[in-house]
Amino acid sequence: MLKRIVFPLAFSLIGLFAITARSAENTDLWSLARQNEGVFRFSTLFTAQDVRDRLGTEAGIGEAIEFCRANAITRAFMEVYRDGYTADEKTITHARDRFREAGFTVSGCVTPTGLGVASTGYKPVSNYEAPETLRDCERVFAYAASLFDLIMIDDFLFTDDESELSTRARGNRPWPEYRLDLMLRVSRDHIIAPARAVNPSAEIIIKFPQWYDNFHNRGYDVDKQTALFDWIWVGTETRDPDNERWGRTAQYEANFIMRWLTEQGGKKCGGGWFDTYGTSPETYVEQARQTVLGGAREAMLFHYGEIVKRADVMAALRNEIPQLFDLAQTVAGARPAGALAPKIPNSAAGKDQYIFDFIGMLGVPLAPMPSLDPSYPAAVFAVSSWSDDFPAAFKAYLDAKKPVAITSNLAALLKEKGVEVPESVIVIGVPGDPRGLYNADPAALRKIGDGVGVRVSAPTRVSIYKYDNGALAIENFNNEAVEVDIELTQGALPEEKSLKTIVFPSSGSVELIRGSDKQFTLKMKPRSLIVLH
Repeated sequence: MLKRIVFPLAFSLIGLFAITARSAENTDLWSLARQNEGVFRFSTLFTAQDVRDRLGTEAGIGEAIEFCRANAITRAFMEVYRDGYTADEKTITHARDRFREAGFTVSGCVTPTGLGVASTGYKPVSNYEAPETLRDCERVFAYAASLFDLIMIDDFLFTDDESELSTRARGNRPWPEYRLDLMLRVSRDHIIAPARAVNPSAEIIIKFPQWYDNFHNRGYDVDKQTALFDWIWVGTETRDPDNERWGRTAQYEANFIMRWLTEQGGKKCGGGWFDTYGTSPETYVEQARQTVLGGAREAMLFHYGEIVKRADVMAALRNEIPQLFDLAQTVAGARPAGALAPKIPNSAAGKDQYIFDFIGMLGVPLAPMPSLDPSYPAAVFAVSSWSDDFPAAFKAYLDAKKPVAITSNLAALLKEKGVEVPESVIVIGVPGDPRGLYNADPAALRKIGDGVGVRVSAPTRVSIYKYDNGALAIENFNNEAVEVDIELTQGALPEEKSLKTIVFPSSGSVELIRGSDKQFTLKMKPRSLIVLH
């Protein structure tokens, strides 16, 4: 059953018009992709095994080139190493050169699985205290740099090893502190240094995985590694939200982490990376939408050997490619103008694991940030917002009489630390399973909407995205049609003749019922997105 977040709205019907999607039919997607490369592009990865199995013949290379052109892919990452296998130099260089001749940008990739000595925990990753691991690491990255000037590192640059070797090296330090120091040293001395010794022009991308609330526990340091590496990328693979195997992740998470790391990395943040695993066509394209809404300049479709087998998801994506380019143009350079939602790098989330992902599904426009920025007109704080600076920032928001919401878990933490929480603060009761928020009636969050100028009445599983260039996006993640009532307490909706819209999916349409230039209702189909600007 849909649960509405009810805010009182009353207006007379002034105008109703249907907004239809832009069709991809008869569109030359390769030409369109080339025209839009300066703002946004699609890429794919040929894993080391794809290079061996699919790019080892002229026929295989030709098929891959045609597939990429048909799906608006203009960059190919070619991987030199994965799972203990090193791609043959002759094969990968020939494929690289053929793709370049065909008009593609080609870059390299390394997936650091199966290096040296395996971890005592998750076996694909390594024990980075072992000399064998470090020698393998240096060899692989030197080889990659001999072939490519730009090299992506896939997810697995972390460790959970607790061997005797690692335990001795840890000493009395907590495991997270030890692993952060270790993986920073590995990054600097055993990846970047050997790569640049072979190729001084080599640039290296670290791709941060999806699980941002646990980075520090396994050695990812988003502050220091972002400063160290040339580029950062973001895992935005949310997949189906009810899939037990893949974590039952809220779809909004892809936007949250993409935006959070875009704010962290600035111009260093290149793009988002998502896959087909555990996805339906609907959830696959939602990953793409969220990645673009989060500010990505590129979307990596992982990986060629998989996407070539998933005609269903690729057809759904292909049908939305024109709108995705329009969306990228609309949000390019824009920043979120919602309520501050700060996740402090390397902070512990406690019982608020990934809680912002679920709050973002409650119709609250959020601005994911890595710091306690005092300039936002409202704020939502969770346990992962805590740092030594939090009490002062919290007081500043309260003194300025800005709307503030905190999770019940943060409220408990503040009580432990002696920080007073006045009655004016909205406390969001977080159930043991955060998905329980979908069954709540968080009407109190209306005050947050008031603070950022967008008052919303909608079912849960509807997300709102507000940008500082005036763009407003509304996405319905429900499997049912919904009505969304919106009142703009700041700004106004342009007149119909000057209102620009983007609608997803390509076969979709949205009815907009205008009450005034500040009040309107959207009748949205299941799993749809509309952007107004």
